[in-house]
Amino acid sequence: MFKRILVANRGEIALRVIRACRELGVETVAIYSEADRGAPYLQLADEAYCVGPAKATDSYLKIDRVISAAEIGNVQAIHPGYGFLAENAHFNEVCRSCNIDFIGPGFEAMRRLGDKNEARRLARDAGVPCVPGSDGLITDERQAIAVAHQIGFPVLIKAAAGGGGRGMRVASNDLVLKSAIQQAQAEAQAAFGNSSIYLEKFIERPRHIEVQIVADHHGHVVHLWERDCTMQRRHQKVIEESPAAFLDGRVRTAICEAAVSLVKSADYTNAGTVEFIVDPTGNFYFIEVNARIQVEHPVTEMVTGIDLIQTQLRIAAGEPLPFAQEDIHVSGVALECRINAEDPQHGFQPCPGRIERLWPPGGPGVRFDSHAHDGYVVSPYYDSMIGKLIVHRGTREEAIRAMQQALAELRIEGIKTTVPRLQEILRHSAFAAGTVDTKFIERTWPG
Repeated sequence: MFKRILVANRGEIALRVIRACRELGVETVAIYSEADRGAPYLQLADEAYCVGPAKATDSYLKIDRVISAAEIGNVQAIHPGYGFLAENAHFNEVCRSCNIDFIGPGFEAMRRLGDKNEARRLARDAGVPCVPGSDGLITDERQAIAVAHQIGFPVLIKAAAGGGGRGMRVASNDLVLKSAIQQAQAEAQAAFGNSSIYLEKFIERPRHIEVQIVADHHGHVVHLWERDCTMQRRHQKVIEESPAAFLDGRVRTAICEAAVSLVKSADYTNAGTVEFIVDPTGNFYFIEVNARIQVEHPVTEMVTGIDLIQTQLRIAAGEPLPFAQEDIHVSGVALECRINAEDPQHGFQPCPGRIERLWPPGGPGVRFDSHAHDGYVVSPYYDSMIGKLIVHRGTREEAIRAMQQALAELRIEGIKTTVPRLQEILRHSAFAAGTVDTKFIERTWPG
């Protein structure tokens, strides 16, 4: 096991990684921007270094400064968390070239899977179903129109280097397609420095299912079953649960096996998530791989009893997986609600500011992963997530009731949050019945 690592992130995930390290007896070095000076996660780390001003582009995304902090801190490895540099293959390669282990997949596997067009090719080669679409990147409007007519409208334009819904547009005819291509390319260039796009058939009213996998350096790859991440707004997940209650058992097995096949073909190691959409008839299609730990990993931890962050650390240190596929079972149901500093009554507009009072819920099977506290200032420079509320119960009905109680108990005063909207979703009959899809929130609350 490593003796000392650097956590190249902030907030909730930095706190989560530091706690996992402390349990394993691993020392930690934290980094922070000027906006995060005095943050709680810094108090738990053994050392902490400032890497720049508030803007992420001048601090957390500055590879040279992160590496400098790692070298000064004399660490053996870097855990990137999620977001920021977590899926940056160049950062991954720089770490290894500096003799610092990157706690994640190898940079070549990350590069190949990080390019969605390349990932689709790998999936097809591995026999994993993909959404019908362009065979490669779209280079001009004429090609895009030809592909759209071949697969049929509506079509989805996607950025090859995209994520978080950026660089995505839906087109229902030739005229809209031409305009959407330009918009998607401009947004992708601004967000990722890469304007490459491809086309897919737009699957209407899908569910979003993802499979958690872990793979060691000894050839062992297992899945930790699936999560249902259908509840989204603007392609951002809002509520996640495990297992996916309304997934047919045959489809569940096929999806999990497909995820393992793809990961094996890509020579992937460490933790990752393979994402799929499932249409109303039960057909499933690969969409992307997240080559990192996910925000929603706690629901998998709750139902399997496996600490995913500690598993990441052990794999990166060269240890073999301590469990086989047949050892991994799902017990009960876990739900996660993302608590964001946003105003759901006004299009989920971010609401930075000071939290005057924060009172977290508690009780058996209730977990609140957060870095926020009384007096904490939610910065306008970073993601608006304040924390993640997770509950674990024997059945889905019990889990929903427990989450409703936990949300009612949670007090966050001084800023607006998404709690009222989460409560509405949990009370909705369609959520209870499972008759929802990825556009459910936007249709039900169009404002």
